[in-house]
Amino acid sequence: MKTVLITGAGGYIGTELTEFLADRGYLIYALDTFWFKNKIKKNKNIKIIKEDIRYLSQKNFPNNIDTVIHLAAISNDPSAEINPKLSWEVNVLGLLNILNLSEKKKVKKFIFASSGSVYGVKKEKKVTEKLSLVPISEYNKTKMVGEKIVESFKKKMKTILLRPATVCGPSKNLRLDLTINMLTYHAIKNKKINVFGGSQYRPNLTLDDMINIYHFFLKKNLTGTYNVGFENEKVIDIARKISKKIKKISINRSKSNDKRSYRLDSTKLLLKGYKRVSNISDVISKLQKYYSSKNFKFSDNMIRIKYLKKFLNGSK
Repeated sequence: MKTVLITGAGGYIGTELTEFLADRGYLIYALDTFWFKNKIKKNKNIKIIKEDIRYLSQKNFPNNIDTVIHLAAISNDPSAEINPKLSWEVNVLGLLNILNLSEKKKVKKFIFASSGSVYGVKKEKKVTEKLSLVPISEYNKTKMVGEKIVESFKKKMKTILLRPATVCGPSKNLRLDLTINMLTYHAIKNKKINVFGGSQYRPNLTLDDMINIYHFFLKKNLTGTYNVGFENEKVIDIARKISKKIKKISINRSKSNDKRSYRLDSTKLLLKGYKRVSNISDVISKLQKYYSSKNFKFSDNMIRIKYLKKFLNGSK
């Protein structure tokens, strides 16, 4: 049985990834502060570690870990701007702590969740891994520096840097700040979608594909840097796709000063043998069903925001 440590296991992606891998026979150590509650279902293959990556000690780092999947981070631009110092501590110093512990415990493989946004604003139609990194926000900068730190360990363990697009899809620990998740929610709740600008390109990635890609790299003997995103769409076109699925809604468009616009090319990943499992249209249908189910509670998102603000303001 392969043993995997997932940091940030209680988050939007981590919750679903932990369960997915445990159901497939992996022994998972799920490490998180669990600020947004622990929504991971009980499973004999899942061991919970409630710790902060900045302060995790060698004593509390499990033995015999084959692979670390490092998801833990202050995970978006607005959050990083509220408390840049904390973002650098968690996203960079916390990462370095996990890497040092991984080296001491002889971890074989380290998979780092970076971000496609490290490229900054790009006009190229195909943003490949060979293009320069020009991050424009604190969050982007922490991810770029994080990549460099992970690369410095590549002689000590196998390292994989993933640069995901904007992820979308239902999760037990849902994030409503992500483009498709948010626009679909407003379409259902308010019968309208507000689009700011709209001409910005966003690369998109379904949660199902993101999870399957982590599984892909667990199984494959690969290293290096990979873009992870398959559908590059203008925000206005995403809104139109949602409107076709969810009838009788309006789209209100206004100006925006959001300069972020780029298109990811994931040819390198596909040439390694990965095969996509879903798309935006699938996700919109799943979100429509999820938002209408008893499992979705908007109050859960408000609690998430409350605790995030408390954490960013330095409260314990």
